Amino acid sequence: METVFLTVILVVLGLALVGSSGLRIVRQYERGLVFRFGRVNGTPRQPGLHAIIPGVDHMRKVNMQIVTLPIPGQDGITRDNVTVRVDAVVYFKVIDPVQAVVSVENYRYAVGQVAQTSLRSIIGKSDLDDLLSRREELNQGLELMIDSPAVGWGIHIDRVEIKEVSLPETMKRAMSRQAEAERERRGRVISAEGELQASEKLSQAAAQMADTPGALQLRLLETVVEVAAEKNSTLVLPFPVELLRFLESNTRSDSKAGTALREAVESAQQAAEQLERGESQAAGKGRSLTSSATSGDAEGSSPASGDGPEGRAESASQASTGGEHGEQVEQRA
Repeated sequence: METVFLTVILVVLGLALVGSSGLRIVRQYERGLVFRFGRVNGTPRQPGLHAIIPGVDHMRKVNMQIVTLPIPGQDGITRDNVTVRVDAVVYFKVIDPVQAVVSVENYRYAVGQVAQTSLRSIIGKSDLDDLLSRREELNQGLELMIDSPAVGWGIHIDRVEIKEVSLPETMKRAMSRQAEAERERRGRVISAEGELQASEKLSQAAAQMADTPGALQLRLLETVVEVAAEKNSTLVLPFPVELLRFLESNTRSDSKAGTALREAVESAQQAAEQLERGESQAAGKGRSLTSSATSGDAEGSSPASGDGPEGRAESASQASTGGEHGEQVEQRA
């Protein structure tokens, strides 16, 4: 009786061990492929507890999560003959567990090799400026190149990103000089455009001030106030060119009056010269009369004495006439 009881217990334990070895748990992010005698048996097992026949069936679990696969840095020469080193990363996932296991030996390794080859191809077909500024387009092209063979493996390429583009030091210095020259050119262009706009505004202001001369005087006073507000010991007063033009125009318009003034001055000078000549002639006649009186010639002296007063009277009358003429000229001037 005891022997039978022990036999039953052993059989139960054996069945329990066999049953436990035939149970498999599939997680939420996995799918289970059951191989029976080396062939795929049915569809992939969904998450949960599944039983297989020990020694006959074999289950292989496939991860359905998105896999992040970094691509090692690839050295290459761009289309414009620049040596660069580019790093990238690939995000993919398995959409068909049967194809991923049956069609390719190691789908991770296969995707990595295709990604490296595609990255080198993209480097050779692109310019340096494209690698630096048009990464979105390059990422899309690289994704298509990797996804083409991966579709047959049951793999879907979610996205591809270029992480870093390493340049030689000489190229970095050359690009920095180029960027500096470009910024300087833009600065000069902006300055020239500012000067052009300022010149247009100044031209309009000058035209408006020409119509209203008082505005120029107000502007001058405003400038003086601004300079004086700084508490400077030296005050600079600008002399407007328009004032010189104003004087020049007035001088040209009053040319007749200036000519009359010069004629009046010249006539006054001539009258003064005539007066001086008249006085010198009168003095000469007086000296001749005095010499004749001292010689004792009665006949010559009487006419001389008679002529002396007449000559002096005549010279006096001429002098007075010259003086009146000079006064008239001065009054007209």
